[in-house]
Amino acid sequence: MKRFACIGVLIGIAAAVAAASTARAEDAAKGDKVFELRTYIANPGKLDALNKRFREHTNALFKKHGVEIIGFWTPATGPEAENTLIYIVAFPSVEAQKKAWAGFMKDPAWIKAKKESEVDGVLVNKVISQNLKATDYSPIR
Repeated sequence: MKRFACIGVLIGIAAAVAAASTARAEDAAKGDKVFELRTYIANPGKLDALNKRFREHTNALFKKHGVEIIGFWTPATGPEAENTLIYIVAFPSVEAQKKAWAGFMKDPAWIKAKKESEVDGVLVNKVISQNLKATDYSPIR
C-alpha cells in the first residue's frame, strides 16, 4: 500500500512540475509578444479613403495573415485629426511579425485593394512604425 501511495505522490509532483513548466513557458511566450505601433500620415483629403480601405479590405487581410488587431485611433483634436491614423497590432514574436507582413504585402487581394483605392492618388504620405514590448506590469501582455 505504501508503494502505491509513494507512486501517487510522485505522479502528483511530476504533474505539478509539468504544470509549472507549462505556466513558465506560457509566461515566457507572453513576454516575447510584439506590439507594433503604426502611425499613418495621410495625404491631404485622403484620410476617409484610408479608413475605408482598412474597414473594407485591410482588416480582413490582417486576420488572414496572423496580424492581431488591437485597435485604431485618430487624434481627437488638432491639425493631426485631419490626416492621421494610429493603430496597434500584435504578433507572437518578431519572426511571426516578419512572416505576417511578408505574406500580407504579397497577397494579391492586398495588391488589388491598394491599387483600386489609390486610383485618385496615393493615400499615405508617411508611415511611422515602432515595435513595443509590454512591461511586466502591463494589463495587456
